[in-house]
Amino acid sequence: MATATVGDIITRADVILQDNNVRWPVSELLYWLNDAYRAIVMQRPDANMKSGTFTCAAGTRQVLTKSGGGGFPEALRLRSVVRNVAAASTKRAVRLIQQAVLDDQRPGWHAETGGIDIQHYIYDPLNPTEFMVYPPALTTAQLEVVYSSVPTQHVIAEGSIKASTEVIKLPDIYVNPILDYVLYRAYAKDSEYAANAQRAQGHFQAYSAALGAGVQADAATAPQDDSRSSGNHGAN
Repeated sequence: MATATVGDIITRADVILQDNNVRWPVSELLYWLNDAYRAIVMQRPDANMKSGTFTCAAGTRQVLTKSGGGGFPEALRLRSVVRNVAAASTKRAVRLIQQAVLDDQRPGWHAETGGIDIQHYIYDPLNPTEFMVYPPALTTAQLEVVYSSVPTQHVIAEGSIKASTEVIKLPDIYVNPILDYVLYRAYAKDSEYAANAQRAQGHFQAYSAALGAGVQADAATAPQDDSRSSGNHGAN
């Protein structure tokens, strides 16, 4: 959840830059704040995860970012397909499967009769906004999906930026990486000066280190299924 505001970030940047917005106007700082969102989500797709109801197209291939309703044009990549949610469906869970398994066991699966209850989905990380479903979907099939997206940009009049109470569009744990990214871009603007080039590099390293540390912390604290190691294979 975010509580920090755009004004907070810009004010902190101003304190460090000590420029009184001469060399670095607040409008530029806002551009770089918006750029920070895109940079962070590219490295940490989990920074802006969403879930929603996706309406299938007829057939096996589905485009997460389709426009015209039932899709998510702002999506960056699919995270998972959770379950069927169409009113007439069984609401059953949908499981990830390797395409080779279907290709081997049901070579003609793309041409099978369409259905509303999807059993499996196939995902290729090299094509992150598309996936395939089995059985082929009817247009009445609907799925609960989890996906990553880039936040929409802040659009604020220049005279109102420093006082803006609009909250940032990533959780508060990203305040420091956002600030470091803004400062990196600011100092990089004057990188012909050796001192500013060093400052830009320092802030970029701090930004990168914070995101890397977040990955390690997430891995260390994520919920774990310890039933195998404990020998407890059932609920009491």
